[in-house]
Amino acid sequence: MTTYLGVCGWPVAHSRSPAMQNAGLQAAGLNDWQYLALPLPPELFAETVRALPAAGFRGVNATIPHKEAALGVADAASPAARAIGAANTLTFESDGAILADNTDAPALLELLRGVLDPAGRSALVLGSGGAARAAVWALVQAGAQVEVWNRAPARAAALAEELGARHSATPGYAEIVVNATSVGLDPNIDPFKAIPLKADTFEAGSCVIDMVYGPGETRFLQAARSRGARVIDGLELLLAQGVASFERWTGMMAPRMAMRGAVTTSPSS
Repeated sequence: MTTYLGVCGWPVAHSRSPAMQNAGLQAAGLNDWQYLALPLPPELFAETVRALPAAGFRGVNATIPHKEAALGVADAASPAARAIGAANTLTFESDGAILADNTDAPALLELLRGVLDPAGRSALVLGSGGAARAAVWALVQAGAQVEVWNRAPARAAALAEELGARHSATPGYAEIVVNATSVGLDPNIDPFKAIPLKADTFEAGSCVIDMVYGPGETRFLQAARSRGARVIDGLELLLAQGVASFERWTGMMAPRMAMRGAVTTSPSS
């Protein structure tokens, strides 16, 4: 009998999670496991997720725009997911219970600490969805001074107040910049027209992170790299959070090298 895993998103066709996770499952010898892309519009998310355990699913990842809804559908949640207010990993227990966790936050800190220590640094998070919530919470917990910007100021202000950050009406320079908006998904969109941030605010010594990924490096990261900033792309974040999800579902150490190879070679659509 096949055990299923998946990623729920809207859209989800661009996701490299199926290639990454299936490579990991094969390398781990879990040949009767399969990871699928599950395109779910928001209005069908909760109903569909609750039906997945009966269809042989062990767990799913949640991506844009379902991370906050994923927490809402769960019967129990990790302290991090509860504090963040969003989940990207759901695990289905044998008794039917749905457990929520957030692997985005530890993945971001793992990668960021390989570049610089966020403690005491100024940080700017762009966005106010589930990915932004994870980034803000992680950076605040790590001791950064965090500001939040979003096109809807009220949402950014509410998120900032809830998670111990500050609202930024006009984003400017920060030592750490995290793009948690969906702008990078479309390479035809100029991110500096969609976001009121000037590319020349990036400089050497800063770190710029894009939580989304496209066919190549996003224009947001290209601009940052050209000005000497260190960058972390969405594929690195995808791998780090995916490894954590894999280990929660299978109880095995994730074959990181096999998963990395699939992430870096698979097409994005």
